Amino acid sequence: MNEQIIARHWLGIIAPKAAPAVATSTVLILARIWNVNGAEHSLGNAVLMTVLSLGAAAAGACASLGRSGDGVLAGTAFAASGGLALAGVAGYADGLSLPLLLWALTTAVAYGLAARYWRTDRRERVAYERHVTDRREERAHIERVETLRATTQIEVARTGAAYAEQLAQALVTRAALPGFDPQALNRAGLPQLPAVEERQAR
Repeated sequence: MNEQIIARHWLGIIAPKAAPAVATSTVLILARIWNVNGAEHSLGNAVLMTVLSLGAAAAGACASLGRSGDGVLAGTAFAASGGLALAGVAGYADGLSLPLLLWALTTAVAYGLAARYWRTDRRERVAYERHVTDRREERAHIERVETLRATTQIEVARTGAAYAEQLAQALVTRAALPGFDPQALNRAGLPQLPAVEERQAR
């Protein structure tokens, strides 16, 4: 019943919450580096990023269609599409205003999508913890009942043993008394106990 309690490190708690902002910020930084190295106002690079972004969006749409649609794959494809669009605009534009605006928008959308999965994960974790707690309480109740039953049986056995010991001691003591005639006792007979009669009747 005693299970080890594992405390999560603070980095393990913060890292999933910071992942969307870190991802979009990394794309923005790399796109601005690309901008400085020749992507600014490059039509070919802009067309390439547009085609890649549209291709990722189409892949996400195909992955989400039908009953066999994979939500994780579709979310990954749409995230890639948004990242490619952000990288294309940030690499093509000459100022920081539009890239920063798209970065903020992309980060907000990423957090909106991630919040849905976080809620689902939290609900599943709470349901699992509740199920484990119920099982622990049920097992603890069964253990308490079995302990009480075993204790009762032990006490009954002890009582029976003590009664038998006292009866034997009484017979020995009575046999040692002067004038005790066991033959007369056998002729007179002993009264039968009610419990023995009931047991035989059953």
